[in-house]
Amino acid sequence: MTADIKLFDRPFLGYLVSRSSIGMTNTMLVMALGWHLYQLTGDAWSIAFVGLAQIVPVYAFFFVSGIVVDYVPRIWVVQGCALIEAIAIFGIAMLMIDPTPTLWAVYALVCLHGTGRAFHAPALQAIVPNIVHEGVLDRAVAMSTTVWNTAMILGPALGGFLIVWFDRSVYFVIAGIILFALLGYALIPTFRVTHTTSRTLRSFFDGMRFVKNQSIILGGLTVDMLMVGFGSVLVLLPIYAIDVLNVGAESLGVLRSMPALGSILVGVILASRPPMQGAGKKLFIALCLFVGSILGFAVSNVYWLSLIALFFYGASDMVSMNIRSAMVHRATPEHLRGRVSAVNMLFIQTSNEAGDFRGGSFAAMFGPVTTGVLGAGIAALVLIWSRWQFAPLYQLNRTADLKPTID
Repeated sequence: MTADIKLFDRPFLGYLVSRSSIGMTNTMLVMALGWHLYQLTGDAWSIAFVGLAQIVPVYAFFFVSGIVVDYVPRIWVVQGCALIEAIAIFGIAMLMIDPTPTLWAVYALVCLHGTGRAFHAPALQAIVPNIVHEGVLDRAVAMSTTVWNTAMILGPALGGFLIVWFDRSVYFVIAGIILFALLGYALIPTFRVTHTTSRTLRSFFDGMRFVKNQSIILGGLTVDMLMVGFGSVLVLLPIYAIDVLNVGAESLGVLRSMPALGSILVGVILASRPPMQGAGKKLFIALCLFVGSILGFAVSNVYWLSLIALFFYGASDMVSMNIRSAMVHRATPEHLRGRVSAVNMLFIQTSNEAGDFRGGSFAAMFGPVTTGVLGAGIAALVLIWSRWQFAPLYQLNRTADLKPTID
């Protein structure tokens, strides 16, 4: 079987179907909650607490999730997590029928959904090398990320119209979409990982220890966590749509889709090309564009200019995401993939969900525009610091040259 055929066989296609379903539901859920809760309360804190409820399980189950993904068949993990997330979203749908839903109960179910994601995300990452040929791993990563970002386009765009059509009943539709993930997972066989180490207390920390000793991986994850955590503007979109741009739910959906549109166009290019030369330098160039896009969006009060800024926000982030994912997949030994993926997802979800809490809380205190400008400034400082702090990352030539290492 050739490498190209191996890339497109049933397990990988099933994985792509499932990942796209999960991606659509995640973005639709967060966008719908942001819209409805801000409409209900007029308070940016209500959006901030959605991010907080999502990040708490990531920290609470961080060590356990990595061990589970490494020692339990990964397909069982992703199937169970999809069911948990569907149950949580269905519960939110039942609560949102009430014109004045109990907010603490909504946040509790968001936390349950986040618990599923705490195990789901590292399992989704770790399973990729099990279902594709090593020779096309970089392309598979790029294609997987592209499919994810396609879902990021379709999810918010469709979600905006669904909010208009169904209003608060939209959560029933979201719960139904996530069930398609189970159909895709049915195409993936059960893979078991052979372990050379026992499940000791020390093994819980192996993922963190590995990342700590890999300066290039640690640098890539740290730069992304700090820049997105302090600079992300996505949580501000419902506030901008209502208070700054004066547009409706359909336009909010288009706004939320633009970063993913930029990502998918770049992802298609990356997936069709051999591994890039000078990856480290190109990463930092992309991050400079990322900072500029944050600032451009923050100061814009014109809808189409905001769309352009968000397009470049996603395009630049895709370059960073692709390089980081390829580094982690190529440099991680098979028996550590679950725990290293858990560390990777801890960084990613800290940047996203903790960044949402930061953005929402700052917007409540300083207003959305000041929050965006301040985020761009902090992201720029992080970029300057990272250039000197993580010199090996800047000097990285090709991710394809990285090999699994055991410290």
